Amino acid sequence: MTASTCNIDFVIFDCDGVLIDSEILSMQVWAQLLSEYTIHIDQAYFFKHFLGRSFEHVQSVIQDEFNFIVSPELAERFAEELKQIFEHRLTPTAGIKDVIKSLSVPYCLATSSSRARTHIALGATGLDAYFTEKQIFTASEVRQGKPAPDLFLHAARQRQFTPSRCLVIEDSAPGIQAANSAGMHWLHYTGASHMRHLTGNVPNALAHWRDFKTCFPQLINS
Repeated sequence: MTASTCNIDFVIFDCDGVLIDSEILSMQVWAQLLSEYTIHIDQAYFFKHFLGRSFEHVQSVIQDEFNFIVSPELAERFAEELKQIFEHRLTPTAGIKDVIKSLSVPYCLATSSSRARTHIALGATGLDAYFTEKQIFTASEVRQGKPAPDLFLHAARQRQFTPSRCLVIEDSAPGIQAANSAGMHWLHYTGASHMRHLTGNVPNALAHWRDFKTCFPQLINS
């Protein structure tokens, strides 16, 4: 269900690659750690198998594809190195704070990341000022993560909004698939640095937050 001139009561933001410009950083950490075990992944592989997915899914892919088990120690190292790089290099996506501050409808975030990692990311970028605990939903709260619709339906149900009147903003194919399966409107945000390789016509895309008001004037306070 694409987004257009429609009735929207609730906006659901993905976090990584939508609110925060984090995917390139995550890819760098994974690539460096795995290379130490002679496992080499490139951007295309990361996009296909890791983007928009939970840490548990990524672990499963690594085991299935490379016959390599991500140990608890390596998982902890990944989390610590990602935290360090987030604290020094993570930024919000350009213009997102202006959009959030001007929204005329309620909103939340629904992410495949853990709650702990999400709090680190929001704190590092100053976005924690815009999201309370009740506005944060993670994949750990549902049985199936994206591309299943469970997380988005859970967020809408908790906030008592009808799915068909929700707008999901996603950067990943699994996230868009989840929004479609949930019967929600969706917007493909392509403004983060990991999306700069995109060429040609991308359906229902938003390349910069400054254009959000033009696309959805009914969702912005004048």
